[in-house]
This record gives sequence, C-alpha cells and structure tokens, in this order.
Amino acid sequence: MDFIFMLTRHDRTVEDAEDLVDAVCDLGVGHVGFKDVGVGTATMARLAERIRGRGAVCYLEVVSTTPQSVAASLAAAAALGVDCVLGGTDLDAAQRTLGRLDGYFPFPGRPVGHPTRLDGTPEDVEADARRARARGCPGVDLLAFRATQADPLALVRAARRGLGDGRLIVAGSVHCAAQIRDLAAAGADAFTIGSAVFDGTFSPTKGSLRSQVVDILDACRAAAEVAG
Repeated sequence: MDFIFMLTRHDRTVEDAEDLVDAVCDLGVGHVGFKDVGVGTATMARLAERIRGRGAVCYLEVVSTTPQSVAASLAAAAALGVDCVLGGTDLDAAQRTLGRLDGYFPFPGRPVGHPTRLDGTPEDVEADARRARARGCPGVDLLAFRATQADPLALVRAARRGLGDGRLIVAGSVHCAAQIRDLAAAGADAFTIGSAVFDGTFSPTKGSLRSQVVDILDACRAAAEVAG
C-alpha cells in the first residue's frame, strides 16, 4: 500500500510546494505529486526535477475539465517528463499527447466540477477500469470518496474487478486511518493525501506536517499488514 503525498490543498498545488519536497522525502515518502492548477509551468518543472532528484516517483494529477484545458495539461505533463499522469478520461487524447499510455492513470466514472466530484455507478467504474487496462493503461485513479451516486468502497471493489492485476490508486478526501484500512481491504494499491496533511485533519491532535506524514505512513503499513 503506497502513500502518494500530494503537494496540494483543496485541489490546488500549494505555492510553497518546492520547500516541502525534501522534508517529506526525508520522512520516507517515496511517491510525491502535484496538480496542474495553483502554480505556473516553471514551478511545476522545478517540482518535477526536485522530486525525481530525491529518487521519488513523480505524479501530476490533471484536474482540468474542458477538452482544451485537459489537452494543455497533458501536454504540460509530457513536457515535464513526470513518471505518472493521473486524471482525465479521454484515452485517445492522452495517447496522442503522451505518445503511450503506460504511465497514464485515467479517472473511471464521470468526474465533474472543481473541486472534483465523481458521478457513476460501480458498473460504470468497472467498465471504465477494464477499458483502460485494455488500452494499455497500468491502472486508474479513482475518486472514491468524492462519489455522488455510490458507496465509495463499492466503487473501489468494482475498479479492482475491472483492473485485474492493474494498479488502483484512490485519490481525494482520504483523511483518516480507518479509510486507509478499508481501502487496503477493498483492493486499493495506493492512495493520495494532500489537504488532510496541510489542514492537520489526519491527526487533529498534532500540529506539525511531520507528525501528519509519519502517522499516515504508520497507518499505511498497518493497513497493509491487516490486508495481508
């Protein structure tokens, strides 16, 4: 079970994200990402370089919604050379822009708005996950806890069925150890957290970024042990 630390708060990359990469990597975080809103292209380029320089896997999550803005975000991801691109739903556009889909994790279901919510049934999510794998994607990025029409864990289990042995990342609104435990049991391989660190809501009795991150890593390890 991997913890992907997102340098984001309320679906926007925080302005001081560059200052945080070394701190979280020093704590043992090996997966770090940011979103395509909140900071400019030059800052994103420096973030990607710093994350890769620390030996961490670098993620860019696309939260644009119009076809034109999604295309621009995918082009930025290609130029940045990030390891993994998360989000979006247009596999054809992603393949045209990225060249191949082996680092692309689309959203299954129907993401809407910003902050993003997720419409769609478990059947929709399963079908989208299966389609993504058939096209060559390594997995999907599921907004399970942003669901508007289904139980979040039902969506996780549905995505797991559709993916087979593909990689299932759960993004958005993960904020406690119980959720991490439930995700592991339902078949998730990784999850993202950003706002719950910066807001201090993962461990509300503790005040530092370090304490939040350490507690998330501990919860991640414990969930993986329970899930077997």
